[in-house]
Amino acid sequence: MSVADDLLTPTVRPMRHEDVEQVAQIENQSYQFPWSIGIFRDCLLAGYQCLTVVQQGEVRAYGILSMAAGEAHVLNVCVAPAFRRQGYGVMLLNEMIRISRDARIRRIFLEVRPSNLAATSMYHALGFTTIGRRSNYYKADNNGREDALVLSLTL
Repeated sequence: MSVADDLLTPTVRPMRHEDVEQVAQIENQSYQFPWSIGIFRDCLLAGYQCLTVVQQGEVRAYGILSMAAGEAHVLNVCVAPAFRRQGYGVMLLNEMIRISRDARIRRIFLEVRPSNLAATSMYHALGFTTIGRRSNYYKADNNGREDALVLSLTL
């Protein structure tokens, strides 16, 4: 494989401190109530599994996974708007699942907005099942709130 091929192939790799600005830009483009750049820096400092999908030298997607007491929690998965529905989210989740298995994690949890049908569909296709609902979990338009579906995957 040539260097040019390497640039064209998306790669999942650990997030670096120098990635945080690109990650925060994607977050701001994607959410009405985005995480701050400080939250991403804190996740790196806390030792969470912070991942990026990089292609052509550019961060296209990112994910944050925390692990403790035999369980993992997907805290954030986001793909830049221009690159959605191209498999980047699946790449991130598959890597999170692999990392969790390697760490002998028994179960992975996550929350997702019921209105986010693309994400919900992706999670279900990867084997996650809906196990509950958190009322008024997310901020929504007009000072309202939206529930979260709680999903889990048993490894």
